[in-house]
Amino acid sequence: MIEILDEAPEHTGARELLLDRAFGPDRHQKTSERLREGRVPAIALTALDDLGALVGTLRLWHVTAEGGQGLLLLGPLAVEATCRSEGLGARLMRAALNQAAIAGFGGVILVGDHAYYARFGFSPDLTLGLDLPGPVERHRFLGLELKEGALAGAYGLVEASGAEDPVYEQMMPFTGLRSVTSRAA
Repeated sequence: MIEILDEAPEHTGARELLLDRAFGPDRHQKTSERLREGRVPAIALTALDDLGALVGTLRLWHVTAEGGQGLLLLGPLAVEATCRSEGLGARLMRAALNQAAIAGFGGVILVGDHAYYARFGFSPDLTLGLDLPGPVERHRFLGLELKEGALAGAYGLVEASGAEDPVYEQMMPFTGLRSVTSRAA
């Protein structure tokens, strides 16, 4: 039996390894990463199997855009290869979207496969006025309104918001990552 829980600090290493396996070594170069780096997630879920092994992860991040109301960026969503085709990704999605709706967020955006995310109500039509801080395939830039009209008037560049991660820059040398964006004082 797989249990979905709020992410805990002890899940960090296993989560990062799962994300490396799922998305490869270049995962930190993706456009969506520019909106996540150096921030604390708004919602972070972990799926653990009956032995306590991490087999899934999903995070949502605070973002803003002109005219948008209470927006989140979804991603990454990853499920261990041995647990795929069991509906775990869908369970993580429903749990995260329910938490976001209960918390009062208005809309969720993501970059992903429309065929997969359409079943949850995501559509590229809701992101037509929005831009991301880097290249994106427009047909993969999707949105979902949790509150009617939350994305209808949204336009311009999507920017990171929410709390900054106080240990992000300190951990960079240990992860092998380099900050891609400049951090002017």
